[in-house]
Amino acid sequence: MHLHILGICGTFMGSLALLAREQGLTVTGSDANVYPPMSTQLEAAGITLREGYRAENLAPRPDLVVIGNALSRGNPEVEALLNLGLAYVSGPQWLAEEILPGRRVIAVAGTHGKTTTASLTAWLLEAAGLAPGFLIGGVPRNFGVSARLGAHDAPFVVEADEYDTAFFDKRSKFVHYRPEIAVLGNLEFDHADIFPDLAAIERQFHYLVRTVPGKGQLLVADDEPALDRVLAQGCWTPVTRFGREAASPWRLVLERDDASRFRVIHQQGQGAESVDEDAVVDWSLTGTHNARNALAALAVAHSLGVDLARGAASLARFETPRRRQELRGEVAGIQVIDDFAHHPTAIAATLEGLRAATPCGRLLAVIEPRSNTMRLGTLRDRLAASIAASDAVFWYQPPGLDWSLTPVLEASPVPARLEQDIDALVAVLVEEARPLDRIVVMSNGGFAGIHDRLLAALGVAHG
Repeated sequence: MHLHILGICGTFMGSLALLAREQGLTVTGSDANVYPPMSTQLEAAGITLREGYRAENLAPRPDLVVIGNALSRGNPEVEALLNLGLAYVSGPQWLAEEILPGRRVIAVAGTHGKTTTASLTAWLLEAAGLAPGFLIGGVPRNFGVSARLGAHDAPFVVEADEYDTAFFDKRSKFVHYRPEIAVLGNLEFDHADIFPDLAAIERQFHYLVRTVPGKGQLLVADDEPALDRVLAQGCWTPVTRFGREAASPWRLVLERDDASRFRVIHQQGQGAESVDEDAVVDWSLTGTHNARNALAALAVAHSLGVDLARGAASLARFETPRRRQELRGEVAGIQVIDDFAHHPTAIAATLEGLRAATPCGRLLAVIEPRSNTMRLGTLRDRLAASIAASDAVFWYQPPGLDWSLTPVLEASPVPARLEQDIDALVAVLVEEARPLDRIVVMSNGGFAGIHDRLLAALGVAHG
């Protein structure tokens, strides 16, 4: 069978391609932007990539076309497949119909932290010998790929995105997955290009809750008012809370300020019959947000039979997914770190975690506001405050950003600079950086390969 995927270099669609290839299907795909890490892992799997959308990409005629949610009417390849009468389906529907039936599905949802939490969950199950399948919106470095089938009778972990499904299906992707266990990690406003307000996103999360069976489990973060409103719309599944509140059955206690060491307390039972078990996690990640992600993953793994102590010990061997606090290189004591943060809350959390873990040297933030929500300017009033934990910030105004970042610089609590040219930005960073500095680059796109360009320029300057 020949499967052709439109938007194949997106994290979700590229992962689908890997699963289809593992099933033995012939897989091709096209995309407007082809860049690592997704392009490299697809090529390594023997998948033919075609840059640009055109009718010729549909020859030879595929048996089925899977359409990514970035594609819309008017796209030349979409118009061609409709005119040719080709069979087509959305990515989430293909996953639900071809991969998930018969599997114990764990869906990880939330505005932030989905990729890390899903990667943590898959790793804990793998370390326990369960050989899980997974589809993750990034590349977990413990596995080296963003998706795999896993053992046929093993759990399947899926990063459950609230973004819409396709141009012909405007429901959130996650309503297709029918999980037995759903993790709701957090919820705030995002995706301003498709949701008018937070209430609209809460409604989609409610639809996800409706699909979880009564014999299943909802693992829900505490201290999240929006998630409380979701559950208030109706819930038919046992709810287990996790977080830092004393009443939560899964509780986190920091033992280091940077959250590189923390204690997990699990309360089993209620009242006089309750019993606590605990374990300490000592790992390479920083930030309270990552510790909460790990707490959720430990709770999932425990519900699938993984002992808490064993799970906590396994986290010492967890490697961050690609582009999540990923150290890309170091030159003359200057570190260049890549992070996917693109929402003010995620930017602040990333910087706060790195700040606590940077006792010497400065933390320099480099940010490209590239996401659809950022391009619309919906959250721009929160950007200045989001970088308070850094020592200085360097903003890049990408093409297509139709509003000025100047007011963000004027409101900045730390020294701020704006550049509109990548080469100029690299030059400024090389001039500014000194040994022991950590430069964290944040964007949800390729950022014109700035990481490698910066490392190369630092090598020349300090060589």
